[in-house]
Amino acid sequence: MNNSKTRKLVLTSLFAAIVCVLTFIVKIPTPTKGYVNLGDCAVIAAGWFLGPVYGAAAGGIGSALTDIFSGYFVYAPATFIIKATMSAAAFFVYHIMSARANNLVSRITAGITAEIIMILGYFIYEGLIYGSFATAALGIPGNIAQGIMGVAGAVLIQETVLKRISAKIS
Repeated sequence: MNNSKTRKLVLTSLFAAIVCVLTFIVKIPTPTKGYVNLGDCAVIAAGWFLGPVYGAAAGGIGSALTDIFSGYFVYAPATFIIKATMSAAAFFVYHIMSARANNLVSRITAGITAEIIMILGYFIYEGLIYGSFATAALGIPGNIAQGIMGVAGAVLIQETVLKRISAKIS
């Protein structure tokens, strides 16, 4: 295995751990027995920093592990897919937009896109597992709050931390 691939795998593991830990730090319960957390900050940032494949792996694995460790086993497969898709979407939307708009606008738009995926993904999944989309809709306000925190946190992480260290570890 070459040094570059080893570095990517180590950074992916690190981001997965960061996602997992940030999801555990703040758990504000929602009416649908879920919770609002800070993990989306790192899910989105992982896509920007690691790219679509490694970022998706970090976001999906870290988030699914949190569900497993928290006893939300039924959510783990959906969480893996939703969070991996969020991370990849954040990468692609940012790269498409950054050719036309400034970095900050591109990052905010990419983050919002990723969070829309999260909101819709959990709405559909909960509608199916609860057998009621009306019940699933109860989770939307909490997911919107989590989405706002996720976008704001991801942009802050990117602008204050990742931008400064990416050149040093690449």
